[in-house]
Amino acid sequence: MVKTHEVLTKPALGTEIAPVFTYDNLQQSKMSALKEYALSLALPESDSYHSWELRWINRPDTIPRYMRAAKWDLEDGKKRIESTIHWRREYKPDLIPPDEVRVESETGKIVINGFDKDGRPIIYVRPGLENTERSPRQMRHLVWCLERAKDLMPPGQESLMILVDYKSTSLRTNPSISVARQTLHILQNHYVETLGRALVVNLPMLLNFFYKGISPFLDPVTRDKMRFNPDLKELIPLEQLDADFGGDFEYEFEKTSYWEQIVKACNIAPDGTRGGALEKSSPAGNELPLEHSEKIELQALSGTEVAA
Repeated sequence: MVKTHEVLTKPALGTEIAPVFTYDNLQQSKMSALKEYALSLALPESDSYHSWELRWINRPDTIPRYMRAAKWDLEDGKKRIESTIHWRREYKPDLIPPDEVRVESETGKIVINGFDKDGRPIIYVRPGLENTERSPRQMRHLVWCLERAKDLMPPGQESLMILVDYKSTSLRTNPSISVARQTLHILQNHYVETLGRALVVNLPMLLNFFYKGISPFLDPVTRDKMRFNPDLKELIPLEQLDADFGGDFEYEFEKTSYWEQIVKACNIAPDGTRGGALEKSSPAGNELPLEHSEKIELQALSGTEVAA
């Protein structure tokens, strides 16, 4: 295929979204109770973050994800979602201005491009392309990328794939165990049920100690989703798989083109808000206008996989 700078922001034609969850009456009742509790914690309307907080609570995937993560224990679900609400108020992950983190993207060390066979957006992580000194901005860039991958999720999809390529990674460029712990904390506590697959390829023997070091901080759910050197052709359509990994997608990274395409596809304004005005949501919890990733229709929840 011809080399291209075009970023893939939609799944391959004919992709069937998976997994699809269905919920029984008891589970639906618990989700309603959790949403009521989350709304009771919401900031007052006078707070500038009020509408954004309601926007997140009202996303069709938020409450189901937290109840599944809590294994349908309502009290545990309340603790989990309250913790994330407080984290989001402080971190404001949905309002990170693009220019704040843009420099972190300039080598392509983290690239959102393409989808797997189940319609999950793919985040490619290449530690060998590290271009900045360790700082809080690196983590904010990663969170910004998580938010953009969620923006690109097709209707019905609630998870993403992370593919870590250790080609050319050295001890100098590899993240420290403390950074890895912080990343795991954010993923496992504030993006619950969002990691669908975590794939690691080209891991040198020299860095085996790194995974031994972070292993104690991996919860069983995350550990179960990790695969080392899998056959990527079984998981990603060839036309969506980067040619570096045996696919037909001859993507050539160019920093300006890549950044502009992601910002445009996700409709991100310079101040981190969305291109259109955000309407207020009533205290009763009426849903805000949904964007590209948020048009997850309720009927998409009727499928063959039943939440346990």
